Order: sequence, then structure tokens, then C-alpha cells
Amino acid sequence: MAKPDPALLNPARFPFSCAIETRFADLDVNRHLNNVSLTGMVEEARVRFHRASGFIDGRGGLAAMVASLGIEFLGQAFYPAPVTVHAGAARLGRTSYTLDVLLTQEGRTVVFAQSVMVAMAPQGPAELPAAVRAAMQEWMLKP
Repeated sequence: MAKPDPALLNPARFPFSCAIETRFADLDVNRHLNNVSLTGMVEEARVRFHRASGFIDGRGGLAAMVASLGIEFLGQAFYPAPVTVHAGAARLGRTSYTLDVLLTQEGRTVVFAQSVMVAMAPQGPAELPAAVRAAMQEWMLKP
């Protein structure tokens, strides 16, 4: 994944944000939060976004699968300050949507991640339900 467009690094564009507490166990030998911990925070951001946006309740029995995930580590993060996660839908497709996640700490950009989520039925990809499509409109990245 190429370095993201600077416009995607503006926390004000993201409709969802919350804080995640860091743990001493997240540190690497250089005393930064390690990349595995930061990746876990991207996953946690995705789960919290799905709960807040109604995606989980509106799936109508469909599963959601991460089809692709790109992560750019753009800065260092440190213990014990919390990390703020920002998330928003960047694109809605027929069977999938793109979720952008930005991690910041004390005003510094730390991580930008982009995942493509696919709605899955037992036989394979399925159309995003109308309820998800409607609910997701208010959770799109702001211009």
C-alpha cells in the first residue's frame, strides 16, 4: 500500500472515534507500542465501528469477512498514553465496503489502515443488505 493521501490523515473526516488504552505488554524492546499491538488496535477499531454503525445488527445473518487489509505505520506510539482510533466507510460496493481506520496518539498520526469487508453467505459473497447500506450512509468519511 502506498503512503496514504494526506487528506485521509485528517481525524475530522472520520465519523467514529474512541480511545483504546495501551498496555505495558504492548511495548517492544525500543519502548514503543509494537506493530502487532497496533494491528490489534486496528482490528478493535473495526469491531467497535461495526457495533456503533449498526453493521453487526443489520447484516441479516450474513457473515463479514476481511478480504484485504493494508496497514501503513506512520509514526511511533508509546505507553501509557491511550490511542485514539478513528474509523469511517470510504466506499460502498455491491457485496463489499471499504473501511478506513486512523490511529492517533496525543495528536500524532500513528497508523493508517484500509480494509475491504465482504458480506458472506454460505454459498459465497452476498449483496450488502439494504439496512446496512442505509445505515452506512451516516458513517461515510466526510469530504
